Amino acid sequence: MPSPAFLRPARAATPMAFVRTIVLGYERYGIDPATALAQAQITPHALQEPAGRVTAAQFEALNAHAMQELDDEALGWFSRKLPWGTYGLLCRASLGSPDLGVAIKRWCRHHRLLTDDIVLDLRVAGGVATVSITERRDLGEFREFALVSGLRFLHGYASWAIDSRISLRSARFPFAAPPHRDAYPLMFNGALEFGAARASYSFDERYLALPLQRDEGALRVMLRRALPLTVLQYRRDRLLGQRVRELLHARAEDTSTADALAALLHMSSRTLHRQLRDEGITLQALKDEVRHAQAVEQLRRTDRPIKQVALAAGFRNEKSFSRAFKGWTGHTPGEFRALASPTRLP
Repeated sequence: MPSPAFLRPARAATPMAFVRTIVLGYERYGIDPATALAQAQITPHALQEPAGRVTAAQFEALNAHAMQELDDEALGWFSRKLPWGTYGLLCRASLGSPDLGVAIKRWCRHHRLLTDDIVLDLRVAGGVATVSITERRDLGEFREFALVSGLRFLHGYASWAIDSRISLRSARFPFAAPPHRDAYPLMFNGALEFGAARASYSFDERYLALPLQRDEGALRVMLRRALPLTVLQYRRDRLLGQRVRELLHARAEDTSTADALAALLHMSSRTLHRQLRDEGITLQALKDEVRHAQAVEQLRRTDRPIKQVALAAGFRNEKSFSRAFKGWTGHTPGEFRALASPTRLP
């Protein structure tokens, strides 16, 4: 499988520490990394810079060359090689799955056939799906890069397979925050935790029920160059609209502004608006939908004054609420309540 380029292109944000780990792989096999570094336009001087960074394109070029030159897609992490093409086989083994949940389980199961140095696992509880890595061998200096790559490979493949951004709720790592911690939010959206028991990430269980959108032809194209898979964030999130509805309904006081709502979703308000627009909806339309449902429920089931219903639905005053409600239903709130009273209901 081509390289797991980690971050957005045209920005030197990938930590040089990851580059140095690839050089360690060369040292393990007794091969000079000079050609690979030259291919990626990384100078020996830049390699030694403690806080150095490279662009995603540079990192992709380095990975692609190293994986083929070493004939090891694990780049020396494990006790035995994963020959060139191994991750392509993992992708193919999961591609015929009926949904993402089955695909991830197959990926984890087949990964164990390749190496038992680490074991990937999928667990679901309380509506949250968690992919975790159990370490069976001391990975030494390769540890951070190996664990990050293991999670990124699967996350990238899963997003590609269902043609959707899979928004993470959290990501956890079993080591102290590294000096390049600022790069992690670019690799893993969601809350970050260091010093955890094991490497893992969690996301909404409902993604697991989504059908795969790709076929063998698409896979062949993807495997030629993995940069769009693992670097460019998918604009579409097939669950975003539903997640926004749920937050607006359950946490009305915490979602009064786009910025507050976006923060709960671990994204910027600009990204939130763009992704909703890509799905053919707007934040205002979702707010109106939730407000409408809440208002209808209260008008039907309670005797609360119209003013209180308006405030509960997120309106500043009764007048603006009445105007909006008549636009939704063709009736004022008072008229609707009278029509929907128990004596009028069938």
